[in-house]
Amino acid sequence: MGAPDYLPGHGLLTGRTAVVTAAAGAGIGGATARRFLEEGARVVISDAHARRLKESADALAGEFGADRVTGLTCDVTDEDQVRALFAHAERTHGRLDVVVNNAGLGGTAELTEMTDDQWTKILDVTLNGTFRCTRAALRSLKAAGTGGVVVNNASVVGWRAQRGQAHYAAAKAGVMALTRCAALEAADYGVRVNAVAPSLAMHPHLAKVTSPELLAELTEKEAFGRYAEPWEIANVIVFLASGYSSYMTGEVVAVSSQHA
Repeated sequence: MGAPDYLPGHGLLTGRTAVVTAAAGAGIGGATARRFLEEGARVVISDAHARRLKESADALAGEFGADRVTGLTCDVTDEDQVRALFAHAERTHGRLDVVVNNAGLGGTAELTEMTDDQWTKILDVTLNGTFRCTRAALRSLKAAGTGGVVVNNASVVGWRAQRGQAHYAAAKAGVMALTRCAALEAADYGVRVNAVAPSLAMHPHLAKVTSPELLAELTEKEAFGRYAEPWEIANVIVFLASGYSSYMTGEVVAVSSQHA
């Protein structure tokens, strides 16, 4: 079964300003930035890779307008850069409504062979980076007092075991727990915090760092017998960012049949 037709935008995010991390390239972040623009939002994209970020920002600005797209380099392991990203969004657009924490780092290593550096690097980008950006987002949204939404990118690996993924699974399980706890606190000032948990969303970088054998094995396990397109994950993020999910908070939504 192939992917369904790409859906047109319906103005679900018209007038809103969004920040999307790790949004340079063809993965979930880039697909989310595009879907948000198609839904009427103004978008600040960030990424640790300056060249790719500029190329992505320029391309999106050319298509949707320079007044609706800006890019700012941000390494989510650097607190000063995280603060600068959110200050840029507020300064440029005068408000902040939606934050998508997409930055994460994967890898494969058996525990007996895993180094401290491998463990720490995955946790610092994937979990600590999400914490830093969630904290910055909630500080901004709380001060504004106009509500808002945070959507974190988790993974089904945060629920189920997979060999060689102890560091990544621990980080994504942490993102899920962070989401639930943050949601309780943010509800006090009208902000919702949810997460998506994809399984296998194909993009060029994943194909480079994953063996064809493992990709084939993971694809066969999916109910539809195929991997997800990044925009299919982005569609769920749009839903969580929009008013259609107004009573949802603290939820982790699986975008896969492989969540247990």
